[in-house]
Amino acid sequence: MHIMDILQNSTRAKATVITLEVLLDSEADTLTLVFKDNGCGMSEETVRKVVNPFFTTRTTRKVGLGLPLLKQNTEQTGGSLNIDSTVGVGTTVTAVFGLTHLDTPPMGDLAGTVVLTISAYPDIRFIFHYKRDDDVDYTLDTDEVYEILDGMPINDPDVIASLREMVEENIK
Repeated sequence: MHIMDILQNSTRAKATVITLEVLLDSEADTLTLVFKDNGCGMSEETVRKVVNPFFTTRTTRKVGLGLPLLKQNTEQTGGSLNIDSTVGVGTTVTAVFGLTHLDTPPMGDLAGTVVLTISAYPDIRFIFHYKRDDDVDYTLDTDEVYEILDGMPINDPDVIASLREMVEENIK
């Protein structure tokens, strides 16, 4: 859910390119999630406020729990949350979890989350990079997928099923 939430933040920030890196390092005992986008970015003041659950830029509700909960969950596992943002340039959110810590949330359906996001936002270039130690290093770039599809929509049900299968196979 953390991954989906931060990706949604990037889409609301009008990003045209979003990168998600999932880095598992058994030796360092870390799971690192890096979200990069070229959206509208945030001021230094906003970056300081976004980890407060009673702050949100949305007008539909008075609280914003995504980043505060992500921060809490990283810190519970001995990890950290870092947000680097520049107005007009974009934002990078880096969440580091203790990989084997009891409180580290389960990864869940990573392939499904990535493919659902890709198919829901066909006008955004998504780059997904997954690296596990030295044995798995996989990147999916929707620009490359579009070349292969040659005009077929990325949110076609057959394409979605194929992408999901491809991602699942490459990250196991």
